[in-house]
Amino acid sequence: MAKLKINLEEVILEFLRSNASVSSKTIYDYCSNYVAYASVKRTLKDLVVKNLVSTIGKGKITKYIISPDFEIIVPINLDHYFTKEIDERQIKESFNFSLIEERLVTINLFTNAELLHLNGLETQFTDRISKLTKQEFLKEFELLAIDLSWKSSQIEGNTYSLLETEKLLKEHQTASGKTKEEASMLLNHKEALDFIIENPDYLSTLNVARIENIHSILVKELGINRNIRNKRVGISGTNYKPLDNEFQIREALEKMCVLINLKENIFEKSLLALVLISYIQPFSDGNKRTARIISNAILMNYQYCPISFRTVDSIDYKKAMLLFYEQNNISAFKKIYIEQFEFAVNTYF
Repeated sequence: MAKLKINLEEVILEFLRSNASVSSKTIYDYCSNYVAYASVKRTLKDLVVKNLVSTIGKGKITKYIISPDFEIIVPINLDHYFTKEIDERQIKESFNFSLIEERLVTINLFTNAELLHLNGLETQFTDRISKLTKQEFLKEFELLAIDLSWKSSQIEGNTYSLLETEKLLKEHQTASGKTKEEASMLLNHKEALDFIIENPDYLSTLNVARIENIHSILVKELGINRNIRNKRVGISGTNYKPLDNEFQIREALEKMCVLINLKENIFEKSLLALVLISYIQPFSDGNKRTARIISNAILMNYQYCPISFRTVDSIDYKKAMLLFYEQNNISAFKKIYIEQFEFAVNTYF
């Protein structure tokens, strides 16, 4: 009789979530009606490589358990996750200090295959820019800066089109029917990126003061308070509640800086800055904008290709961020990050 087609990874993971420390034979007995034993062994090996499953013991006494990092990196389908309304979702409503202090310290956010892909792209970028003059590089960077300023602002509700953004940033021509604040938001992005180009090692060591400085550039003339907030903020679309104590917020930011500075992999540094600044919400407004600029500044400090996010869907970006807020799961955001890095390498310079 033919075996039924199933998603074996999902079946095994679901079994291990309810049955800790079991052998491959026990797992096979559970799903023997669907697959061969060799398929179970092969799938377990793949899950270990992906860091979703861990092993105890060796050889014939090997046991399998869900990885301690499982909840952070297991792929979650955004469309399926958001079929439930806000109050129906089981979420982590409070800020999770242990995430920064413990879980993210030892975890490898990217699989070996993902790092191989990212490093290959970075090699392409490095080879390409080595053939450019300084002026040619700056001209290409200007194109990316326009795209990043536009998309980063669009995610925050700015209604300037990409063409209108280009005219504003290159010719200082404002668009009719748009507010002064929208123009300022875009111009501030460009100023922040110009600052990073002029000070490429500014964030070689991340600290709170320098994050505050970047934020100050991004919110100039927007009526937004600078520096760490001392009031509560709410986030639309979720019941997650960020910290509301100024001293705890600063502590969380400081611990985040320690974590990122300790990480050796540049992609991990950049991705962590992108999600954690948004998660901490240290400012009254402009948090995600600051996160995108800081993340790019880290890449640029190490001569890595910056990311414009030009082709990301704004709704998908927000959903991926909400997933991290609610479940501390980075899978959807990591997917966006990898796709956008690939786009940047293939499009600019």
